[in-house]
Amino acid sequence: MVGGKAKGQRLKGAVAPGARPTTERVRAAIFNILQGELDQPERVLDLFAGTGSLGIEALSRGAGWADFVERDRRQCQVIQSNLETTGFTASARVYCTDVDRSLATLPGPYELVLLDPPYRMLDLDEVLERIGATPRLIVGGGHVVAGHSKHLSLSPQYGFLSLVSHRRYGDNVVDFYVRENDL
Repeated sequence: MVGGKAKGQRLKGAVAPGARPTTERVRAAIFNILQGELDQPERVLDLFAGTGSLGIEALSRGAGWADFVERDRRQCQVIQSNLETTGFTASARVYCTDVDRSLATLPGPYELVLLDPPYRMLDLDEVLERIGATPRLIVGGGHVVAGHSKHLSLSPQYGFLSLVSHRRYGDNVVDFYVRENDL
């Protein structure tokens, strides 16, 4: 972990083929940017969670609760192990299911949604559109942070989500969206 209560603790890595943990550099940049934009979120959602590093970083930095969604059972076990290592098992739940199926059933609402799917995933636009259109998933003013390859361009608007920042870190790009308040 790069910051907070669990700073310096090493997490177990990816065991599933194609899983790619968010680098420490990118993770630190995400949370440094969010620190100025977002008070400590009460509820965080980590989609395509992999090792759980993004959600665990949020917990380490003061988030009250994190839900993790990962479809690979082996990676779900890795997330659970990483939560035990960092002492956050009582503040989290791991959903071992597909992201698409989970969006309609997650408890929400969340102040922060983090996603860094595999780079080979080509339908990230569709996922962000569903996130932006799912009622009661994200609070008004809540943030969605999407990591992706520099070879993929995302839209500036997905439903109620509006792009507020676009950052590039080598081959990694991170787009920051804010959910508009309901009218």
